[in-house]
Amino acid sequence: MAITRRHFMQSAAAAALLTTTGVALAADTLKIGYVSPQTGPLAPFGEADKWVIEQMKAAFKDGVMVGGKKYAVEILLKDSQSNPNRAGEVASDLILKDKVALMLTAGTPETANPVSDVCELNEMPCISSVVPWQPWFFGRKGDPKKGFTWTYHIFWGLEDVIANFTNGWNSVKTNKKVGGLFPNDGDGNAWGDKEVGFPKPLSALGYTLNDPGRFQNGTQDFSAQIATFKKDGVEIVTGVVIPPDAKTFLTQARQQGFKPKVITLGKALLFPGAIEALGELGDGLTTEVWWSPSHPFTSSLTKQSAKDLAAAYESSTSKQWTQPIGFAHGLFEVAVDALKRAKSGKSADIRDAIAATNLNTVVGEVKWGGQGPFKNVSKTPLVLGQWNKGTKRKYELTIVNNQAAPAIPTGGKLRLMN
Repeated sequence: MAITRRHFMQSAAAAALLTTTGVALAADTLKIGYVSPQTGPLAPFGEADKWVIEQMKAAFKDGVMVGGKKYAVEILLKDSQSNPNRAGEVASDLILKDKVALMLTAGTPETANPVSDVCELNEMPCISSVVPWQPWFFGRKGDPKKGFTWTYHIFWGLEDVIANFTNGWNSVKTNKKVGGLFPNDGDGNAWGDKEVGFPKPLSALGYTLNDPGRFQNGTQDFSAQIATFKKDGVEIVTGVVIPPDAKTFLTQARQQGFKPKVITLGKALLFPGAIEALGELGDGLTTEVWWSPSHPFTSSLTKQSAKDLAAAYESSTSKQWTQPIGFAHGLFEVAVDALKRAKSGKSADIRDAIAATNLNTVVGEVKWGGQGPFKNVSKTPLVLGQWNKGTKRKYELTIVNNQAAPAIPTGGKLRLMN
């Protein structure tokens, strides 16, 4: 195709704009990068992302106003493949090759931490989620006095998950002996940490924790842990494991005659697919609930309630709702709100708009500087749920304890494992 003078002038103007702003505002298109695990053992965390992004395409069909100018929005989804190195690589590509204006990321420290680090290094505004704030902040060697400059986080903390787990355990009768399953990864090292993790608060509440030590994700044999728990008379099992490891442990525990009264695991038991894969072993398992159709929140973007959003997902995918829907949607709510308030499309102006966020979203209020321990962390509420045999689905997640967040209604009480 011949290059006309008009085409040349447009290209030159676009190139100049890229040079002066450092972001993708060329050709009137603003690009948002999104990194999450689409494949690998952490894929359940990213299962709803493509659906949410399709929803966002409809929401952004008329573009978005940034600094008084309208831009078309392009969302670029990249797969971390459940690998921290890969997460960092695709984040670098989005910044340096695709020239995104803003980065979003979610789905355990193995995804969000390397993406956040790359953004901090490249002065790219980034909003992350679905990692307890301690492994996100301290796992990245954050300094509480300084915080971070370019990276902002939305989620709850270990203090919230510990409160929810123990609130649930306190409601039933056990010998208060707890077996811990903490792998050698970002979450496991934080949850098992003697200072910021489970050991101190459990001890203060009269529980004794049996922690057999770190194990590698993908472990095929939990016989040593099971033997230790049986010998100690453990009646509660807790920890933070990936879904395949939960299945291995639960199957082997049943085979080896270990039957605790309560099993409350983070990460592995969040997803309906993981519970269905467990068959009868799934009945009665408990886990943290960060988002559900029962949450009394509404999207600032689509005006859907949490219940409406979950119903829309189920209707269009024929799959059961899953917790990450809310936070994937919420990340875009915050992103759009910040872009609309930004003075311009320059990275620093977008960053400043993110920092000034005060928004009610489908996952609750997001407000940095007032809703968390540090300026880069905005906390969201957390409750405890239990998987029970369902009416519409094989297993359904019921909120069984809301002491830590009374605004979120319960649907039943914690029962002991069969």
